[in-house]
This record gives sequence, C-alpha cells and structure tokens, in this order.
Amino acid sequence: MVKLGIAKIGNIVSGLMTDLLLDERADREDFEAVTVTSGTKMKEEDAEKVVEALLKFEPDLCVVVSPNAAQPGPTKARTLLKNAGKKVVVITDSGKLKDKLEEEGGFGYILINADAMIGARREWLDPIEMAIYNADLMKVLAATGTFRVLQTALDTCITAIKEGKEYELPKIVMTAEKATINEFSNPYARAKAIAAYEMAAKVADVNVKACFMTKDWEKYVPLTAASHDMMRTAAKLVDEAREMEKADDTVKRAPHSKDGAILSKTKLISKPE
Repeated sequence: MVKLGIAKIGNIVSGLMTDLLLDERADREDFEAVTVTSGTKMKEEDAEKVVEALLKFEPDLCVVVSPNAAQPGPTKARTLLKNAGKKVVVITDSGKLKDKLEEEGGFGYILINADAMIGARREWLDPIEMAIYNADLMKVLAATGTFRVLQTALDTCITAIKEGKEYELPKIVMTAEKATINEFSNPYARAKAIAAYEMAAKVADVNVKACFMTKDWEKYVPLTAASHDMMRTAAKLVDEAREMEKADDTVKRAPHSKDGAILSKTKLISKPE
C-alpha cells in the first residue's frame, strides 16, 4: 500500500482535485491518499501545522499544492517535508518558479500557468462568483488534458514505489501543447482546447493587473469582470472540443483498475483494457 500525502496550502483548482484524480471510483486497493489543508490561509505557521499533521500519516510521497509556491508558507511546507526525508512534488500556478525550485534542489514539480489567479477584489468577488470561476477553471483543466498529465505523472511515481523501483520525480512546465497532445483525435477539437488553455493562462495576467497594479476601484472592477468572462469563454471552448470528440466517438477514457493499472478505451460501447 503506497501512501500519498498532499499538503494543500491556500487554494488553486489543481489542489481541489489531486487526490480524486488518482482514485476516481474510490476503489483502488494499492494506495491511499490523505490531504491536509490550511484552507485559504498561507502563512508559515499554517504550513507548519499542515506538515505536522501530514507526517503522522507517514507518506511515501508528498505533494505540496498551492498558489505561488515562492511565498513563505508553501516554501516552508516543502522545506519541512524535504528535511523530514520525504520526496516532494510541488504543484503550483506559475512556470516562472522552475528556476527557483531547481536552485533549491530535490523537488519535483508540475507548474500549471492556466490554473490562474482569481479576480480577488471585494467589489467583484463574493462566494458564489468564486465558486463559478473555480467550476469553469476546473472544466478547462480537465477537458484540455491538463489534469491527465498531472494524474499520469503522479501515477508513475506511485507505481514505481509500489514495485520498489527507483524513480525520477516529475519536472513538468505545462503548456497548451503538452496538455492537449495525447487527448484529442480531432485536430479541430484540439485547436479549441489549445485556445482554451491559452485563454485561461492569460486570465492570470489580467488579474495580477487588477489585484496588484491598479489602485482605482472603478478601473480594477471591470478588469476582474473581464477576466472571469475570459475563463467562462474558455470553459465553453473546451465543452465544444469535447462535444466534437463525442460526435466522432473518440473521447479518451483511462480509468484505474482496482490494482491501480491505468486502462484505456475510446469507443463508448466498449470495455476498457
């Protein structure tokens, strides 16, 4: 039994789904996962509490998932886990952190710039708007193939641990091309998915401008509204892409078996093998 420990410091959409992507039917018998979260908080003391609780689980592999992993809280979490002798994969929303993580050494990473910062201005963002945005973003990351890449990378590590083999931690800077390359048969569907990914990634730039660079509320509110409409449109595009694959009967499905093997099928009326 492989034990996966997930430290969720603050929130990005990838953190909401990491454990679920590895056991979608809740019937895997070869591994178990536990997620310890600091909720929305990201201070160092929050990270310390999360790590303390996670280490009691005695995980074989740890994942630290957070927005902007350069911040003190996520940095503290991964450092404490590394110092405890754990292998650690960092999942975060900025490809710009690659050099920092390489400099620190010893970490795997999956950097997803399309897991974009929300429009976090009080004049715009309430709990319902937050939930709708996250739902749209979750659809984009799922239907473009981004989550498939994440899930496969972690499953590769889990399989190696299970078999007692040496393994390399994943080092992935996600792009639209990497996310979509193995997900679509119809090239027009893939083109739509690439457009959706690129649009979602651009949302982060708009919201950085709205939340940190624009002081006049009458100027930053339209920016946050625009960014959320961008994400809504991206979600519509991936819906269209998936519908095209459904029309061709070529939707890729890769369920887990009970022993953790990844099965495969495309035809709807067929059994995964």
